[in-house]
Amino acid sequence: MRKIVLTTIALSYPSVAQGHGTTRDAVSASWTFDPWVIVPLIAFSLIYVIGLLVLSQRTAQRRRGRAWQTLACCAGWLTLAAALVSPLHWLGERLLTFHMIEHEILIAVAAPLLAIAQPVGSLLWSLPRPARLAVGRAMRRPLTVRLWTSLSGGRNATLLHGVAIWAWHAPPLFDAAVQDVLLHRFQHLSFFLTAVLFWWSVFRRSQTGSAAWHVFVTMLHTSVLGALMALAPHLLYRQQTDAAAAWGLTPLEDQQLAGIIMWVPAGTIYAGAALALIALWIRRAGKDSERADALHAL
Repeated sequence: MRKIVLTTIALSYPSVAQGHGTTRDAVSASWTFDPWVIVPLIAFSLIYVIGLLVLSQRTAQRRRGRAWQTLACCAGWLTLAAALVSPLHWLGERLLTFHMIEHEILIAVAAPLLAIAQPVGSLLWSLPRPARLAVGRAMRRPLTVRLWTSLSGGRNATLLHGVAIWAWHAPPLFDAAVQDVLLHRFQHLSFFLTAVLFWWSVFRRSQTGSAAWHVFVTMLHTSVLGALMALAPHLLYRQQTDAAAAWGLTPLEDQQLAGIIMWVPAGTIYAGAALALIALWIRRAGKDSERADALHAL
């Protein structure tokens, strides 16, 4: 971990890094302006703001109730943009360590914030009335409802998210995504969408005890995957190896640091969420017990 800290410091001081033999390309981290990323981000923000303005015409009580959701949506959008547009993405294309940081921001930070925000209502209110009603009718169709109910159920959402994480970290598929831009975009999209689905099931669909269990299971299997990467005695991913030496890392050390990031910091986020859900579950159970006792005493 000391090496990655020194690497980050070196990136902040290009002249120092070059003095140690780092190539110019290795220290010229830049922002990424991919239209396939920028356009959806801008479109989402504009549509969301329009929806908020429409909703602001409603009662002050509803505005106060949505304030924290608006804050969560803004934070989720900013972290999503930071992962995909900031120099972090540029670094992630060259070092597996930063690539893993980018993935964890998508999965464990941006996705839960947007799931908490529930932006669908604001997005719908940005549409003209005929379009809003048409979308609402489509969302209420039996087939749509059955499909969404199935996908957003705790067990199915947890399974889909887990499959996406493990499948894309299979060495052949991961290396292929590094080489192919379209496949790389699809990798990020599948990570993000299944993560939103997972966190939605945790916060909106599952009972508190079940939600804690699903988060705990996700923490376990992602920690196992991170440990496998960190403790592997040989290189698993071979396409992202050329730039490691520019940061004073061997490809194996880069892989080990990436595994540690998935194992420890990301695992800590899941553990914190699981503990918070367990505490909420116990609190609600205590209130239900008190209510039952009061009813029996009548």
